[in-house]
Amino acid sequence: MTAAPTALPTRPLGRTDMQITRVGFGAWAIGGPDWAAGWGAQDDSASVSAIRHAIGRGINWIDTAAVYGLGHSEEVVRQALADMPAGERPYVFTKAGLIWNEADRTAPPARVGKADSIKREVDASLKRLGVERIDLYQMHWPSQDGSAIEEYWQAFLDLKRDGKVRAIGLSNHNVAQLEAAEALGHVDTLQPPFSAIRRDAGTAEIAWCHAHGTGVIVYSPMQSGLLTGRFTAERAAALPADDWRSRNAEYTGDKLQRNLKLAAALAPIAQRHGTSVAAVAVAWTLAWPGVSGAIVGARSPEQVDGWLDAAKLELSASDLAEIAAAIDAIGAGTGPARVAG
Repeated sequence: MTAAPTALPTRPLGRTDMQITRVGFGAWAIGGPDWAAGWGAQDDSASVSAIRHAIGRGINWIDTAAVYGLGHSEEVVRQALADMPAGERPYVFTKAGLIWNEADRTAPPARVGKADSIKREVDASLKRLGVERIDLYQMHWPSQDGSAIEEYWQAFLDLKRDGKVRAIGLSNHNVAQLEAAEALGHVDTLQPPFSAIRRDAGTAEIAWCHAHGTGVIVYSPMQSGLLTGRFTAERAAALPADDWRSRNAEYTGDKLQRNLKLAAALAPIAQRHGTSVAAVAVAWTLAWPGVSGAIVGARSPEQVDGWLDAAKLELSASDLAEIAAAIDAIGAGTGPARVAG
């Protein structure tokens, strides 16, 4: 299936046959509460509206994962796409390798790479999503169950050969792991965390992908709300206990203050372009050679409109230099501040 035509700019997703919009809809937060990395309560009808609004505005891909809401995010994606004609549907990307305990939903999921587990997971995701084939299937994290990367990557290659998935990728893997997988079969994509705060993937992984024809779709480009320009210290302090951010160091103390200063430093650039701080933050990640697209979450149509400009926004060399100078001066985050040439 080809994704619905879009008026938004697209980029090739590595060597795959998919052309994706520069931003995609991230479905992490719509998984809802009551699991280890939940974002608090979420109204499913608002989630469905957000997805449909993003597609209506031209976004042509959705990124979810089996573990988001312990299956619930995939079910919401299915609901959003259920009545949509095939020619209007976006690409659907999801992930495997995190196994949860239904008896203890708040326990951290196990990182499992056994081939038989991966093959069970893909069938479960196909059923929850209501699709015949997954457009991109990704290993969510390196395994911690004793299975080697060669085992789970071979399982992914088998799924692609058998037609259950269109393309295969890795998420949260480093260069050594990418090379081990590539030796068995091409890694179509990498999904690393990447933002103007969390810049570590700019050190090596993105460049490796660029050199090897591996597409890159970055996640959390607004650092889970910190770089939207609308986040405050008061909001951080009021995060509910069932929102994972309430337990994260980036949302407290000196780190929070530096992060908010960096968001404020993006405001003059946003004003010059007539757009939002959120769009500038996302566009910064898209300025890196090798980055195919950015996954941006939303829980309402209004949130989609807050960052959609990033789909077209091109930051100038002077904009990027200004952001690099702000990162250096403020000391927010880690990783290279200057976009690789």
